[in-house]
Amino acid sequence: MPPRSAAAPGPPRPTVRRARADDAEALHGLSRLFFRCGALRERPLALYAADAADFLVVERADGALAGCLGLRIHPDGPSGPGGVLYNFCVAPGSQGRGVGSALLRAALARASKGSLWAVFTATGGGGELFLRHGFTPAAADLAPASWASALDPRRGSRVLARTL
Repeated sequence: MPPRSAAAPGPPRPTVRRARADDAEALHGLSRLFFRCGALRERPLALYAADAADFLVVERADGALAGCLGLRIHPDGPSGPGGVLYNFCVAPGSQGRGVGSALLRAALARASKGSLWAVFTATGGGGELFLRHGFTPAAADLAPASWASALDPRRGSRVLARTL
């Protein structure tokens, strides 16, 4: 009987890290691709600098960002402290390679450590990645009021949530 060969290793798993203030330009640059097509609301560079601590990122081997995801903590949610995922984007050349899943898993782990009761997001797309990670459709009034009131009904986004 021939010896069994080891399975060929797959591509390396994306490494997620917290963003730093000096990532603001790269965050803005990556997000700009998604402003243009309407998938994200445009935010100025200064906001990325001010909110860098909210973000998780994955870097490509060349140092460019492959993806990013913000997690904002809202201590005043209707059922206690909640989180909101925002500005989720993966560079076109990095899509389908596990970057989005790695970012989402890391954000959910961070939210769990923060003792949040739930995490919310709004999506104009189908939200398949969120649904695969346990999110379900939710009423906006369950989400933190300051976030829910800022949703633009013209965008047709639906609110998804995952309890932790």
